[in-house]
Amino acid sequence: MAREPGGIVGRRSVLRGGAAASAALALPGAAGLAAAPAQARSGRPAARWGVQTGDVTTSSGLVWVRSDRPARMIVETSATESFRNVRRRTGPLLGPGTDFTGTTPLQGLPAGQEIHYRVLLADPDDPRRTGEPVYGSFRTAPARRRQGVRFLWSGDLAGQGWGINPDRGGLPIFDEMLRRDPDFFLNSGDTVYADGPVQPAVTLPDGRIWRNVTTEEKSKVAETLDEYRGAFRYNLLAENLRRFNARVPGLVQWDDHEVVNNWYPGEILTDDRYTEKRVDVLAARSRRAFAEYFPVRTLRPDGDGRLHRVVRHGPLLDVFVIDMRTYRNANSPGRQPREEQGILGAEQLAWLKRELSRSRAVWKVIASDMPLGLVVADGAADYEAVAQGDPGAPLGRELQIAELLRHIRHHRITGTVWLTADVHYTAAHHYEPSRAAFQDFAPFWEFVSGPLNAGGFPAVGLDATFGPDQVFVNAPDRANVSPLEGGQHYGEVEIDGDSGELTVRLIEEGGTVHFTKVLQPGLVGQ
Repeated sequence: MAREPGGIVGRRSVLRGGAAASAALALPGAAGLAAAPAQARSGRPAARWGVQTGDVTTSSGLVWVRSDRPARMIVETSATESFRNVRRRTGPLLGPGTDFTGTTPLQGLPAGQEIHYRVLLADPDDPRRTGEPVYGSFRTAPARRRQGVRFLWSGDLAGQGWGINPDRGGLPIFDEMLRRDPDFFLNSGDTVYADGPVQPAVTLPDGRIWRNVTTEEKSKVAETLDEYRGAFRYNLLAENLRRFNARVPGLVQWDDHEVVNNWYPGEILTDDRYTEKRVDVLAARSRRAFAEYFPVRTLRPDGDGRLHRVVRHGPLLDVFVIDMRTYRNANSPGRQPREEQGILGAEQLAWLKRELSRSRAVWKVIASDMPLGLVVADGAADYEAVAQGDPGAPLGRELQIAELLRHIRHHRITGTVWLTADVHYTAAHHYEPSRAAFQDFAPFWEFVSGPLNAGGFPAVGLDATFGPDQVFVNAPDRANVSPLEGGQHYGEVEIDGDSGELTVRLIEEGGTVHFTKVLQPGLVGQ
């Protein structure tokens, strides 16, 4: 499909016929949020939580659904919206063991093509009894370079008590992102705020009232498996998000708020809100709910259970999704002169170096759930991310990043770009060895986006160890600014199929493009 640079086309922005009706089913428990009338056939399984696709490549992808009762998942695909010729795939039996969720893999898809799909839920005792189909579509990754790629990224959804607001129409940023017609959406973590309850109403500093859709599970911090499942269900109450999910494949990673703020393995909580103090127990419950509610290839029953993975999107792009939570050491002042575990763990670091070396894509996007050079504190003396405010030689978690950057330079790996979220503002950072205490690396860019629907926060300082320069920043001047006051962001990446140029745009909700950077292909580092 021909595209104008940065253009917005309407292929997914209008749902037609039965697809529109099925994608907008009313949801239980969504008090205060308008939705279309339910059209489920009486007494038959209904997919009231919409559909999603994930980890889409040139020839494959995953389709997700949740039923309201036991059901057999069936997925039909077609090259046309009329579904004149369909290919049927029988998926798993959905039941209470997975909170009635399931994914079905699609294999043997044509590259660079629009795939129309519909999900049917069948009564397990009578396969002829099916509910209303739920429709969606997506594009597979191109096999040919000239088709180009466009995707969006951001993170931080429904945090700091700013939940689904019916006065704003739910989560309106997803309608805006859908109109940009991305090939996929990179969700950079804090996909839910399991540690952030939402109240029915919040009074803003100017006296206005922010209203939230509420549920029982979101009335307290998540501790049990059912409460974590409820946290992941909560965002799907927004019709905007369900509509977006039906048309835009996801590529999802996690960070801290899927479990609890600033968590690390082995941590014992002192937070009085929790009766279960062992973070490892909470993380295991959250990870199970995460695997149930997002279609992630490596988290399927036939996968290896890890979140870090490479998703290959044709000859132009490989996305390296890393996990800075599962294998990290404890948060600390970060001054260790030797550190093997770091923020990635030794095994994941070796995997990342190996896969970067093997990649033949023009661009290698490293999807990081935390920024490299921003000093993110955890309390008075400890640090949460990589940097720890010491501008000298690498120490603590910085040692792993130095090893990775050295590997990229010495193995002449071209086209690496870092994308991240986490800090609740948007920024562009350029890392340059001539400014750095550690200089054995090639220059590269890191772009920060977010939040999607959460509190905005002021910019934090940069650590000079890797020579970052904050080329651009858009952040509020006070903490926890509500989405009604602006400051909600997403980023757009567009790779031109002819020139290979990669263009990054940092965008605020409402459509304002605050910053644009065009990167040239074939350079080591960037």
